[in-house]
Amino acid sequence: MHEGGLVFSIFLIFTGAALFATVALYARQAMLVAYIVLGALTGPSGLGLVTDAALIEQISEIGIIFLLFLLGLNLYPQKLLNLFRETLLVTVASSVAFCGAGFFIARLFGLGSLDALLVGVAAMFSSTIIGLKLLPTTVLHHRHTGEVIVSILLLQDLIAIFAMLFLAAMSHGEVPLMSTVGTVLALPVLVAIAFVGERYVLMKLFMKFDRIQDYVFLLALGWCLGIAQAGYAMGLSYEIGAFVAGIAVATSPIARHIAESLKPLRDFFLVMFFFALGAGFDAAAAKTMALPALVLAGVMIALKPAVYRVLFVAHSESPRLAWETGVRLGQLSEFSLLLVFVAVESAMMSDEAASMVQLATIVTFVASSYLVVLRYPTPIALSDKLRRD
Repeated sequence: MHEGGLVFSIFLIFTGAALFATVALYARQAMLVAYIVLGALTGPSGLGLVTDAALIEQISEIGIIFLLFLLGLNLYPQKLLNLFRETLLVTVASSVAFCGAGFFIARLFGLGSLDALLVGVAAMFSSTIIGLKLLPTTVLHHRHTGEVIVSILLLQDLIAIFAMLFLAAMSHGEVPLMSTVGTVLALPVLVAIAFVGERYVLMKLFMKFDRIQDYVFLLALGWCLGIAQAGYAMGLSYEIGAFVAGIAVATSPIARHIAESLKPLRDFFLVMFFFALGAGFDAAAAKTMALPALVLAGVMIALKPAVYRVLFVAHSESPRLAWETGVRLGQLSEFSLLLVFVAVESAMMSDEAASMVQLATIVTFVASSYLVVLRYPTPIALSDKLRRD
């Protein structure tokens, strides 16, 4: 690491992020792209201003924990149950199609079967952050298009969670049957602990001391990290534990309050999370995988709208809604990057395959954002006609 140590790294991340985010906003790009690019430029494969791999890994871990906690916190199963029923088959069918396409492309460029399968899994998902950031509030809450997009993203997020759960079990050995069974059995136990704790401990404490803002913040933080640690102790992972912690609170009246109190902390660690992903990017491997990554990105940007159009029209949705949904979901996901991170840490994925997914994800982030901004209502549209808050 630079001689300035941790203080210099924090300075570099947030001062650089502010500068790069300014450029991204002028270019009508999602700011997370700026964070990833900043990490790639200043990390070990770039200028080498931040070289401490252990620090980068710890930053990523904390960012992932809060990302998944907030995701679980905003998951409202009862409210979206009807939409889930409508979009479940579409989500599963499209996921199979995208996985197959990603697998075929990876194999076409010489990757092994396991690498190709993981590339295919990474290609299944669309970005929750970009999808929601480019969706106007009025569309999100009052239009059917927004509801369909949200339900698909949430279902994909659940699939991603189970994929990471399986990867965590696989990392315990070459034949992970027993660890998989143990992990599967541990999950309902953790869920039960979380829901009982929320009802009989967390809620009572919040109701008694809800006027003390500092305490609310600390209690929410302790809840998230406490359940995350419990999940890790039970053989799951910090990420799965954090997701369960969020789910347990999602349907309670204090969920919105917790989300508001943790929003600044979430934003802080999201910057660090995406910076760390960029800093972990292997530029040397990316040079050899540039063509496969560009092919994967191009195929996904073209394939996703076409597949969603066919599937939704078959489910009696209008072609216009179906196509717009596909365009808005035409990128890879932050969960694609997260799966790569978990797979590489578990020594299940090669650096070449990881670089392919990372580069393809960044390309689809940029290209998809431009397509949406130019064609559909967004908060950052170039024209007044399309700009919707």
